[in-house]
Amino acid sequence: MQSMPIDTTSAVPLYAQVEALLAANIESGQLQPGTQLPPEDSLIARFSVSRTTIRAAVQNLARRGLVEIRRGRGTFVSRPKLTQELSGLTGFVEDMQALGKQATARLIDKQVLPATEAVAEHLKLEPGVPVVRIRRVRLADGVPMSLDETYLPHEVGVKVMADDLEVDPIFTLLEQKYDLPLTEADYRLEAIAANSDVAVALCVPLGSPIFLVERTSFCADRRPIDYERLHYRGDQISFVTRLARRRSQSI
Repeated sequence: MQSMPIDTTSAVPLYAQVEALLAANIESGQLQPGTQLPPEDSLIARFSVSRTTIRAAVQNLARRGLVEIRRGRGTFVSRPKLTQELSGLTGFVEDMQALGKQATARLIDKQVLPATEAVAEHLKLEPGVPVVRIRRVRLADGVPMSLDETYLPHEVGVKVMADDLEVDPIFTLLEQKYDLPLTEADYRLEAIAANSDVAVALCVPLGSPIFLVERTSFCADRRPIDYERLHYRGDQISFVTRLARRRSQSI
């Protein structure tokens, strides 16, 4: 790893100089994606700065998405972001297959809960009626990508709960096993910071950037059948779409 002396007389803060040097090593390819950064003590010796300076530099690199801090394991150079097209109603497995990635899932929990007002509104139910909530971490090539909260109406949800949710995609179960073909979906995207539950599930620092995707999927007659809150890691994925300009009605 390339190392250059830190200029203690510069107006640029020491942490920013260390950050710039480490970023240059990453961008030049000297530090490859997936490579672990040297331990703090090694960086302190290499740059002749304090532990506080090193930590500030690494935290800034993490905020920029250049590195990821894995609790108990160390700091690793981030892999290039995946770019997912928003061009149709697809599930996580389909999306990852299109990107040449192996999709897997880790089930956190599944339970019957009373519908909150928000969940009831999306599923067109009365607040308080039983619904099924399924929470899973979705991974691409073993890397946690999203924390998914899926809400289903009780009648179909209790059936889905009995399936192997670490193997079978819910979209596939709905369409192929329970004869509920999906027709369309409403999407809403929002940038949020990872709370403690999301941070732990996705192995990212508290407050990390997250894409919150709310998706309500419909079957025939625009019947809502699946409401999801998808928490995607902002350092691992970006979304793109293509929009056509509407013809102006004015002359």
